[in-house]
Amino acid sequence: MTKQPKYRQVADALRREIVKEVYRPGERLPSESALSARFDASRNTIRSGLSQLVSEGLISSSQGLGYEVRTHQVFELNASRFENLSFPQNGDAYSTDVTNAGRRPHQTFRVEILPAPAEVAERLKVESESRAVLRFCHRFVDEVPWSTQATYYPSWLVDKAPRLAEPGDIAEGTTRYLADRGIEQVGYFDEIATRMPTPDEARLLEIGGGVPVLLWTRTGYSGERPIRCTITTFRGDLNRMNYEIGDQSARSENEVK
Repeated sequence: MTKQPKYRQVADALRREIVKEVYRPGERLPSESALSARFDASRNTIRSGLSQLVSEGLISSSQGLGYEVRTHQVFELNASRFENLSFPQNGDAYSTDVTNAGRRPHQTFRVEILPAPAEVAERLKVESESRAVLRFCHRFVDEVPWSTQATYYPSWLVDKAPRLAEPGDIAEGTTRYLADRGIEQVGYFDEIATRMPTPDEARLLEIGGGVPVLLWTRTGYSGERPIRCTITTFRGDLNRMNYEIGDQSARSENEVK
């Protein structure tokens, strides 16, 4: 069996210690000099091992401050309840879910009228490049970038729901606003994918090296046609999604004996 390169041995050892919380989130690792002495390895070897952990998103580096274990307080989103009008809400679905988890929501908005990208137009069943309203949200949990959300609405919908094209927040959430205007979302189709972030996504979400993004595309439908396409881009290291489907009465918090 081929022996692993020394830098990988260093990375493996430190990774195990991070997982076991020998080094806890937010805590600094020993200096390169100290690690060099511990592993009997050159500073370049230590740096290569640490770079491996940076690329995995386990640690971050700061000029002159060394290496720190990244804080990963994961937020769990129930995607099957999200936007469900029968679920009690305080504001929009995002603010409700974050607040109910005992954490702090914050979001900024941008509204534009522009040609619909081809893949969005296909989902909305409109002509490619036809006009659409884009409502773009930059969302935070506890002041940490959590996601970006780009929702496209076909232009025909704006005549029936003019607030869609107005800047700023729709406090009750667009799904409830549309339902109040007689445009009820009766179903949706979800697509889930992962990839590495674009430079803009890495900047907006403050993503470190080696951390992917989770893409959640939801197309919402009224009884007659598609009414919106929402593309949410999550930080892969701080988010987890779940769905509840069908009868789950067999679930129990008690351990099965």
